[in-house]
Amino acid sequence: MATENPNDRQVTAAAELKALSHPLRVQLLAALRAHGPATSAELARRFDTDTGSTSYHLRQLAKFGFVTDGEPSADQRERRWTAVHATTSWSNTAMAASGEGREAVSVMRRHQVEVLIRAVRDFEAHTDDLSPEWVEASGIGDLLVRLTHGSLTELWDTFYAHVDALVARDADDPTALPVSVVAAGFPRVGDH
Repeated sequence: MATENPNDRQVTAAAELKALSHPLRVQLLAALRAHGPATSAELARRFDTDTGSTSYHLRQLAKFGFVTDGEPSADQRERRWTAVHATTSWSNTAMAASGEGREAVSVMRRHQVEVLIRAVRDFEAHTDDLSPEWVEASGIGDLLVRLTHGSLTELWDTFYAHVDALVARDADDPTALPVSVVAAGFPRVGDH
């Protein structure tokens, strides 16, 4: 789904999305976005992979403009990689125009579901470490509603605008924590 955020990387070619859809590349980009610049060695340790493989995948992300090498590491010998944008989006219609695009979107959707599953497991493992207010505020919703495609588009636009407003409001609040928010909206073709 497309957004109009200046911190968003708008992918327009199936090859770009396919390059991003490798499991390690998704993790590398997410780590750089969440934790800031890192060397390939630091990322290799984080994901328990070898530095050569990590470097290769970082170079592939750089080739397609997702990351860039920033300031050098403390010892001046290694590149410190940085995410170029805070988010990545694409036009589902444009990607659906080719088999390669449809497959890349499918892989990315499955990665998003895997991220949700990991986040739920991590949350459940650390529930005792959170305040009752955080436990109460957390959760997953499941709605089945009837909407037109225009209303679903409006829902996405409103959702992202509201998230942006809340993030800006809480930016300097020391009680704010990183929160995993995953939303999905698909027509239930067999249920109409």
